[in-house]
Amino acid sequence: MPAIFFFYNSTMKHILVISGKQYSGKDTLAKILLSKLVDYRRVGLGDAIKLEYSKRKNIAFDEILKNKHLYRNDLIELGNWGRNIDKNYWINKLLGYDKIIVPDIRLRYEADFFKKAGAFLIRVESDYHNRSRRGVIVNNNDITEVDLDNYSKFDITVYNNSDYLTLIKEADKVLNAYKCFIG
Repeated sequence: MPAIFFFYNSTMKHILVISGKQYSGKDTLAKILLSKLVDYRRVGLGDAIKLEYSKRKNIAFDEILKNKHLYRNDLIELGNWGRNIDKNYWINKLLGYDKIIVPDIRLRYEADFFKKAGAFLIRVESDYHNRSRRGVIVNNNDITEVDLDNYSKFDITVYNNSDYLTLIKEADKVLNAYKCFIG
């Protein structure tokens, strides 16, 4: 599939955000989208949390990425710590970026913040069975897993209960909807 280039109003921020439960395919969808939106880059809220955790615990960032399941509980705790200081603590780390994909929004106020900023919101849905085949699910009832379950302001929903090729087709639908969104 060839890369897709869009021409933009230079004053508008171009942000796609992705929400979904753990192991729903958020990062995989982001990678597919990034392969087609060649002038965009991935900037995650979770990356800010992982970098902070890496500094605090003196653990290499790549180690945390490779073994996220080992650190997930601590990362959730640190994420909640920052949000208790300021609910936009981690979001503010992203200010100033343009042409980004944020693959890990998890809370209603995060979605509302990005929606007000003009972002294109994507929800990835995948059933528990498929998600548990992709990784070890922990804290399934945490606020960061359930807060956006009934959120009604997503611009598109992607269903990821099949294979990679099907997800690529879903990504093409996202790109078509995004192209319409940005005009």
